[in-house]
Amino acid sequence: MSKRFAAITFSILVILVILCFIFPSLPGSFHTENISAADTAWMLTATALVLIMTPGLAFFYGGMVNKKNVLSTMLQSFISMAIISIIWVVFGFSLAFGDSFHGIIGNPKTFFLFRHVIDGPAWKFAPTIPFLLFAFYQLKFAIITPALITGAFAERINFTSYILFIILFCIFIYCPLAHATWHPDGILGKFGVLDFAGGTVVHMSAGWAALASAMYLKKRSEPAHNPARITYVLLGTGLLWFGWFGFNAGSAFHADTLAAIAIATTSTASAAAAFTWIIFDAVKGKKPTAMGTCIGAVVGLVAITPAAGFITIPQSLAVGVISSVVSNLMIEWRTKTSIDDTLDVFPCHGVGGMVGMLLTGVFASSKVNSAVVDNGLIYGETKLFTVHLIAMAGVSVFVFFGTLILLKLTNFIIPLRVKEEDERAGLDWSQHEEKL
Repeated sequence: MSKRFAAITFSILVILVILCFIFPSLPGSFHTENISAADTAWMLTATALVLIMTPGLAFFYGGMVNKKNVLSTMLQSFISMAIISIIWVVFGFSLAFGDSFHGIIGNPKTFFLFRHVIDGPAWKFAPTIPFLLFAFYQLKFAIITPALITGAFAERINFTSYILFIILFCIFIYCPLAHATWHPDGILGKFGVLDFAGGTVVHMSAGWAALASAMYLKKRSEPAHNPARITYVLLGTGLLWFGWFGFNAGSAFHADTLAAIAIATTSTASAAAAFTWIIFDAVKGKKPTAMGTCIGAVVGLVAITPAAGFITIPQSLAVGVISSVVSNLMIEWRTKTSIDDTLDVFPCHGVGGMVGMLLTGVFASSKVNSAVVDNGLIYGETKLFTVHLIAMAGVSVFVFFGTLILLKLTNFIIPLRVKEEDERAGLDWSQHEEKL
């Protein structure tokens, strides 16, 4: 990291400390009406579960890269927890959930430095938990989204430029998309888009950003893929699967039947996708692998995310099987192109998220969740599926081209690619002077 960038960043942190003295955001009277102890306890647990997904992702990605890049790849996930947390508390939460500006973005002043968050009234869609808990639950989604992108440009990105990029991504891509989808006045939510736990906001955005990043940064100097620790991949998958119960079931915001449905659909879809992956590989003449099982499981988790609280358990089996086959074929196609998406983030998260979004439009039912206004295609109604198809196209264009602009801006300020000799030496040493 250059001394100049470090000095500028440290100066910003000093300014933030001064602002904390000027704007202490002292609470007034706490809003305790309608707060449920059971719901609060569950959401505290779910918040912790979602946070553990990012270290899980670090192991998942870290085990897949070459040995000389394990630490740098894992650190890219861990540093997201630090950077995005600061942005979220200062103004990120306001951008996502503050007073709406035409359904596109929130007012950064609404909850600046968490003003009126500690003592704020409960969020409209989470009326039985403290507003502060809702804010920190949503933070965990904001943390993991840019971390997911790192798999696309692993083994060749400058760590300093990565920091700048995820700051820009959080502000200009993630927060507007979260606002548009999950805010009561959000343009996508009012349009009729259903996204129970982040298939659009998290996985589609990360997937399309990953594709843009892979195309912009071009191929690695040494594209050979030699996973350093498949045991890390297995560990990471376990942590992701475990944490995903908080990711999906927590999005019910209650300790109730809907949360139980979300846990059940999540577990079922992931299991179906994991098994389908190795069976489909066997059909193609390949041996079943630990890596394939893990990738399949994660694809199933991704695909069920938007639908988890809107569909039945048998339908989640279909989501797992379909998403696994589609992503498997997409990876096979990607390997025949010049796109160096190192860890296949787009085929798994981008495509998995889109499959999940479309299947939500097929299977969603008001009998599962009363929030469903228009039933899915399988019930003879077409509106929801059409809405999702249009929204999918719009979100894809916004994220892909928005990310390209941010990459160009980042590269103009700080070069994105490390030098070729640093890449060959490995990012662990060239970027951090550490070795596994």
